[in-house]
Amino acid sequence: MFILKDQKFIESKFTSEQEIEDVVVANSEHFFGPSSVLIPKAKISTSDGFGTIPDAFAVDLAARVWYVVEAELGHHSVWTHIAPQVSKQILAVGRSETRQLLTDILVQMIDEDDTVSEKFADEKIKAIDIRKVLGEIFADKPIVGMPIDTVSNDLRDWVQTLRNDVRLWIVKKYVLFRNQEVVAYEIPEEYRPILDTTGQTNRQKLGRGTYDVCLADLMQEGYLEEGDHLSMSYGPRGKRKTTFRATLGGDGSLSVGGDIYSSLSYAALACMQSVGSDRTTVNGWTKWRRKGRFLSDVRDAYLQTKAGEEEQAPI
Repeated sequence: MFILKDQKFIESKFTSEQEIEDVVVANSEHFFGPSSVLIPKAKISTSDGFGTIPDAFAVDLAARVWYVVEAELGHHSVWTHIAPQVSKQILAVGRSETRQLLTDILVQMIDEDDTVSEKFADEKIKAIDIRKVLGEIFADKPIVGMPIDTVSNDLRDWVQTLRNDVRLWIVKKYVLFRNQEVVAYEIPEEYRPILDTTGQTNRQKLGRGTYDVCLADLMQEGYLEEGDHLSMSYGPRGKRKTTFRATLGGDGSLSVGGDIYSSLSYAALACMQSVGSDRTTVNGWTKWRRKGRFLSDVRDAYLQTKAGEEEQAPI
């Protein structure tokens, strides 16, 4: 239950799979990361021509991973509905024709959507390198991304058998007590799945670790200190940039203009929206700097060090 003043929101059931899909599409960056790009559903086929249409595809430019996305209802049978559908999608996305199709769609999106091109720029992907980077991302197996309202034991057991990594996110629906036309949805905080079977290669560890690191971790290891001053310059396309400043608190929070934010991304988004941006999410790691160095670079140095320590640890 959620309480807002004297109003109570009680948990409710989704009316259809489409309802979950609509929530995911509208809030995709909260599932697949702030540097992710959602590719609309497209029909793809297996080698023998059996067609399938996943709910979407997503590419996370920060973690360098991609997803085949299938929103589901937990009461659907794993064996007669979910498993056959996802298995067909895995076969179809493994074909070079499918990966070429997704690359072409993304390139067109970059040309037509300033928000998409801005994400590539944030991740320091130059125009000349776009197809090369996408080729490297699509060369790896996609993650099966499944937003769902409940997770059954059979579903947990089945996804462990797949060769593809799987991430499940819980989505919940709430309605206002005695007025069910007023609806609220609960989605994951900070992109964290409820179940993640991601493998153990160094590249996968770094991609997964991107969202497991917080400012408090960097402070504990001496990469940052309480009271550090951070800066960010931003201006909507065609407008003069504004420089924002933040102070790092002892608990890893940021103080910006008297307001306190729990993460770099929330702080950056508030600053951007204050000067007219219509962005709804942003990767704060690629926006804030300390002494001229992006915090994404600081985080990557921390992750590389941790990966090296794990390799050298005795078995």
